[in-house]
Amino acid sequence: MSDTTSYDQYRHQLSKIADIGYSVAILNWDLEVCMPEKSSTRRGQQMATLSGIAHEQFTSDSFGDLLNKLVEDKGLNWKEYRNIKLTLKDYEKRKKFPAAFVEEMSLATSNGMLLWQKAKKENKFEIFAPALEKIIELKREECKLAGYTMHPYDALLDTFEPGCKTKDLENIFWDVKTRLVPFIKQVFARPQNNDAFMFAEYDKSAQWDFGIDLLRKMGYDFASGRQDISTHPFTTNFSANDVRVTTRINPSDLNEMIWSTIHEGGHALYEQGLPDAEYGLPSGEAISLGIHESQSRLWENNVGRSLPFWKEHFGDLKQAFPENLANVSATDFYKAMNIVKPSLVRTNADELTYHFHIMIRFEMEKQMMEKAVSVNDLPKLWNKKYKDYMNLDVPDDASGILQDIHWSHGSFGYFPTYSIGSFYAAQFYAKAKKDIPELNEKVGEEEMKKLLDWLRDNIHSHGRTYNSDEVCVRVTGESLNFNYFMDYVRQKYKDIYMF
Repeated sequence: MSDTTSYDQYRHQLSKIADIGYSVAILNWDLEVCMPEKSSTRRGQQMATLSGIAHEQFTSDSFGDLLNKLVEDKGLNWKEYRNIKLTLKDYEKRKKFPAAFVEEMSLATSNGMLLWQKAKKENKFEIFAPALEKIIELKREECKLAGYTMHPYDALLDTFEPGCKTKDLENIFWDVKTRLVPFIKQVFARPQNNDAFMFAEYDKSAQWDFGIDLLRKMGYDFASGRQDISTHPFTTNFSANDVRVTTRINPSDLNEMIWSTIHEGGHALYEQGLPDAEYGLPSGEAISLGIHESQSRLWENNVGRSLPFWKEHFGDLKQAFPENLANVSATDFYKAMNIVKPSLVRTNADELTYHFHIMIRFEMEKQMMEKAVSVNDLPKLWNKKYKDYMNLDVPDDASGILQDIHWSHGSFGYFPTYSIGSFYAAQFYAKAKKDIPELNEKVGEEEMKKLLDWLRDNIHSHGRTYNSDEVCVRVTGESLNFNYFMDYVRQKYKDIYMF
């Protein structure tokens, strides 16, 4: 018989720690969305203090004793035992980090994010450089504290995609270079489609309203969330019943609102689909950032950039912007939204050249952890890689080295999950289309509900009880396979570019 008292004690402790962690998340959401400018110093201190308290509670000797006692309990059911094993692994990893280090990292990233925002606004990397140098120094220290066997970057990857190694990513990007790049060159050789109408003047309030409608149609529960505006679109959650998204609206580029809204909506649907009864437990958490990105990229690309989707919803868009889209058909719009061409900004990139952006960041992060490049040389290295990979000249820091927020909050090892997620998404969606044949013809609200139910049953409801590879095998019958992505883009873009 299991020791229910001990397991209940374990659940209570994790629930308390989750309360603290989500309180930090609320403070961070406020910081990014609506915090007064002069509040920044105290806010960083508050977040650092709470992060330190959560860390101390999680890594306490008494909690470790409880976990080691429960891991020997033969009466636990499979999910309970899996929760204990995963928490013990997390405990042993976090135990390596002193509370002072956690607080220092929290303070450095809070300061870094504010300086990144200022630097981006003023288009001056030198404003952010000292803060970034401090963050990189701390991330190198994190690699040492966490430990690794082959490459220091492995320690950072494990935070976002447990078990993933630098060599795995090198193999994945080898596929990108040897298989995707030649196909992109075939696309580049074809006459380009027209997308000029995407850059007309689109009323911001009408864009906002259309974005809200898109989220509703996807199944986003506004009784358990909200949307706001931020510099860099993001999703944050404080429980499965409080999941918030932000978007970005550009009055002269319709792409930005539509794709950021659908992308973040995909993240939010995952968080809203996690079992709230498992709050604080691994079984109530997302599997990994790669799987998280698979959900956002699936909705953004496989659904949102598909012809069946816009055959159903283009009429609503046309009604919102009748003058701009008067002479545009759903097929015209579909071709315009899927134009393939090199671009400077990752979040605006098409789904093929997008992976160049990720590869560049992956290579630079590796070099930073290897001490192979100085912070002051990062803009020059960035600009060189964009010239080498996409033949683009970077005009300024804001559209170059400063375009992403991730490094300012210490998310090194995060970027590769965008590509991994895209490849998982293609594999999951291929299986979903077999299980839900209607998705091949149209993607209206009824079909999206069926898709969301399918994702909830196969992925969301299990929390973190299965790792990325296990859930991929359970859902599709095999591990991550790049062939699904290549099959998807070949079929789609050969039709769009007629070759």
